[in-house]
Amino acid sequence: MTVNVKHHSCFPEIYWVTLEDGSRKLGTKNLVPGNAVYGERLVKFSGCEYRVWDPYRSKLAAAILKGLETVPIYPKHRVLYLGAASGTTSSHVSDIVGEDGHLYCVEFASRSLRELVNNVVAFRYNMSPILADARLPESYSRMVERVDCVYCDVAQPEQARVLADNADMFLADGGWVLLAIKAQSIDVTKEPSVVFKSEAAVLEARGFHIREVVGLEPFDKAHAMVVAQKI
Repeated sequence: MTVNVKHHSCFPEIYWVTLEDGSRKLGTKNLVPGNAVYGERLVKFSGCEYRVWDPYRSKLAAAILKGLETVPIYPKHRVLYLGAASGTTSSHVSDIVGEDGHLYCVEFASRSLRELVNNVVAFRYNMSPILADARLPESYSRMVERVDCVYCDVAQPEQARVLADNADMFLADGGWVLLAIKAQSIDVTKEPSVVFKSEAAVLEARGFHIREVVGLEPFDKAHAMVVAQKI
């Protein structure tokens, strides 16, 4: 069996990659052909190169495979990414928004940001690295434009509040947010489902309409992805 690539029926610039063994994987078209970010497989098809998107390494990929119906990230979009780490998911978002979009990558850990800069940003001109604490959006307010979407993956308490504070400062009217909730970073004494509902309620209280809450198991234990829109 030969490799085959088809557009995802719902999400622009996200693809289904069928490998030689018949397995079907998510993928994005590589903005930097020949360059892999985290050891992912590169696949060539019809003159283009695609990066296989690992759901065990990326919560967004996991959410899509778990049936997420809304991915509010499109070509030409500007995205604020909180907790970019070393660039696994953010590099795929970079592929999706393309050369005419932009990704502002906030990361608190200097070592992770250094890896992001050296291994990812050095080759991708649609990404801006920002060494900062996502809890203090005013500290990088001059570095970030108005954005279409805020993606938040920070492993600390009050994740929804951190996201909402950033959205208040940077998100365009009617814009979207994606919140990757790690329940154990918020309260290890509560059931994850209780934590997910609590964080969603914080977003609702801050003026967001919750569109979806999708659990990420078996890819990530006690994690969920929340999709919401500013109203």
